[in-house]
Amino acid sequence: MAANNRRMSGKKGAQVGSGGQRRRGLEGKGPTPPAEARKGHKKNRIAGAKAKQIQRRPAPKGRGAKASSELVVGRNSVVEALREGVPASMLYVQQFIDNDERVREALQLAGERGGIHLMEAPRPELDRMTKGLNHQGLVLQVPPYEYAHPEDLANAAYDSGVDPLIVALDGVTDPRNLGAVVRSVSAFGGHGVVVPERRAAGMTAGAWKSSAGAAARTPVARATNLTRALEAYQKAGIVVIGLAADGTTEVGELPALGGPVVIVVGSEGKGLSRLVGETCDHLVRIPMPGGTESLNAGVAAGIVLYEAARRRA
Repeated sequence: MAANNRRMSGKKGAQVGSGGQRRRGLEGKGPTPPAEARKGHKKNRIAGAKAKQIQRRPAPKGRGAKASSELVVGRNSVVEALREGVPASMLYVQQFIDNDERVREALQLAGERGGIHLMEAPRPELDRMTKGLNHQGLVLQVPPYEYAHPEDLANAAYDSGVDPLIVALDGVTDPRNLGAVVRSVSAFGGHGVVVPERRAAGMTAGAWKSSAGAAARTPVARATNLTRALEAYQKAGIVVIGLAADGTTEVGELPALGGPVVIVVGSEGKGLSRLVGETCDHLVRIPMPGGTESLNAGVAAGIVLYEAARRRA
């Protein structure tokens, strides 16, 4: 009879291993997510409608080429991109996501930046968007980068009354190197960077982060054919200088760096391609008494840009 009474009792005794559950239940879950991220809210529906319009909208036609949009995936990656000021148009947040510090910081940064739409989406939708990558419930959409035209870089310099100082990259495929070059060009008063349209690094989120914000001030142009773009610069009176390990002149001995120049930097392993090397007016080398065979594009560009800036001072 006592056993029956225990089974019929509505009271539930303490369970083994349940210590702390009630205490954790009283803890706060952080700030309330913005209205745009709350399912069913009017602002959430508006943000979703705008996101669909943006995805359906055709890319504007302009002189410069335009890259495709990019997705930054994962909590740490999303937070780092937002901290570094990487342009973003949409932050996707998984429904019923665990609201940890990184999620809260991502929502806070997106709200402070403005212009970033927040969209709550079910996990299967995020899995489809990221093609099965481990997104951890956060996906940041980076809008297509609007590249300038190579002519625009020189025209901007002449319009401001100074000689153009431009860096062109030949065969550089690491976005981090591109970002480092953009940062150096900005630091030494350059007017932009030219990259080939194919087989070259583009302005991805990684390049934006490596530029440390300089990409917002320094334009990047994309050339359909790099050799033809260099020839067009030459016709406009700009000297094309290529960096090569077997260059006949040391970089500090070239007076042309004090005038309108385009500095061409090749890849760390292969250097300049044959056609690009033949197009250059001068091939110069950076003396390296330490015996290192080559420098990465960001370091090499920084050295030559410093020499050019010194001559112009």
